[in-house]
Amino acid sequence: MLTQKKKQQAEAALQSAKENMNTRFRLGYHIMAPANWINDPNGLIYFNNEYHVFYQHHPYDENWGPMHWGHVKSKDLVHWEHLPIALVPGDDCDRDGCFSGSAVDNDGELTLIYTGHHYIDKEKDIFYQNQNIATSEDGITFKKSNLNPVVAIPPQDSGHHFRDPKVWRHGDSWYMIIGNATKEEIGRVILYKSSDLCDWEYVGVVAESDGTHGYMWECPDFFELNGKQVLLVSPQGMKADGNKYRNLFQTGYFIGDYDYEGNTYNHGTFTELDNGHDFYAVQTFLDAQGRRIAIGWMDMWESLMPTKEDGWCGALTMPRVLTLTEDNKIHMNPPDEMDLLRESKTEAFKDKIIGESHLIETEEKLIEFQIELDLKNTNAETAGIKIRGQKDEQTVLSFEKSTGIFTLDCSRSGKRDDGIRRTQLYTDEVLSLRVFVDRSSIEVFINEGQATMTSRIYPENEMLGVEVFAENGTAKINDFNLWKLKDIWN
Repeated sequence: MLTQKKKQQAEAALQSAKENMNTRFRLGYHIMAPANWINDPNGLIYFNNEYHVFYQHHPYDENWGPMHWGHVKSKDLVHWEHLPIALVPGDDCDRDGCFSGSAVDNDGELTLIYTGHHYIDKEKDIFYQNQNIATSEDGITFKKSNLNPVVAIPPQDSGHHFRDPKVWRHGDSWYMIIGNATKEEIGRVILYKSSDLCDWEYVGVVAESDGTHGYMWECPDFFELNGKQVLLVSPQGMKADGNKYRNLFQTGYFIGDYDYEGNTYNHGTFTELDNGHDFYAVQTFLDAQGRRIAIGWMDMWESLMPTKEDGWCGALTMPRVLTLTEDNKIHMNPPDEMDLLRESKTEAFKDKIIGESHLIETEEKLIEFQIELDLKNTNAETAGIKIRGQKDEQTVLSFEKSTGIFTLDCSRSGKRDDGIRRTQLYTDEVLSLRVFVDRSSIEVFINEGQATMTSRIYPENEMLGVEVFAENGTAKINDFNLWKLKDIWN
């Protein structure tokens, strides 16, 4: 009864905050909480013919605080419905927060596996963490297990970072990886094994930093893709390296081969998954079609978050389908279902030579556009796109042909400080872009997922349109189309 009362209080606080919220930057087709704070995606699962996404949530404030689990579901990955808060903290197993975790279908019982957070000294950030489960038969109402915590303490060589369990089934056993750090502050991922989700045996270390990959590995994920084993992690504490690792924390992957019997993972180097500003804590799941789908938190710790002034903060990325290339690179692309957002279409032009610029006018702030640049017939030093607003607001996507550097510049759309991100492309024939803009976000998919760049933007003025430009030469545009997208929340 106490848990139910807490949930009702949280829902009431959300409703009150929603009524007083400024909607100027609210997104139209991304997952957000109804109001107040959201961060990591949790518990991604396809269950009873519906997609479920949970998320880290503080229903009482627009800043991070005691973590609850918010909850949405969808039948098509596009149209989302808010559900009641799934988990509230405060029990002996999760006194100061229900931190990140995952979800599994245990013979028709939806089971959440999550981290309980406990402060010893909050001001000094001294804490301990454990792992817990909660179950549901209807996929909406959850009951915490009376066996919690199911993993009470980390291995003896651990520091206090011990969180974000990801659970899956292999053969007759359940496996769980957990983000961890040693006492010497070496980030790593550790493995547990169980027959029933309740009694867990520690197996050992799956992978760890070589000293350059940070002091803590958050939000791990471990799955097979095209015959290879992928380890996704979000390292804290990596140093910037040229155009790589420019954000406070990163999300990236290792590709390798894994032996369950010996717990040996032979893998390659760490590769950043997205090269924009706001992409973290990514989690994946398999859907009914066998697709490996990823969703991340579309913000970054210690970044500018002007929506806090409006009574809310945080969002999740669009879903992305992951594929693995023959050279062991992950490509991310929107699922086909994103086409359901399309309303009116503008066929801007085909086979057009651009000298200087050409503006396609639109006042819409929810748009998708696709453009293909013929590099063989382009002699401009730089070519690209400007998403333009009044008073010289603009978000700029540009490609420098001589170096292969692609740039996302948000410095004139709400990211005045540290507004630029760059990534190296390897292409000399065609540059194709598929770009989604949603009021205060931009997601760029380059050459069918060869690279992606995801950032929050905060334009305060009305839209003018999308401008194609070329500098010091001409650019050949093979095709350019633009769609107005629907707002699923209105």
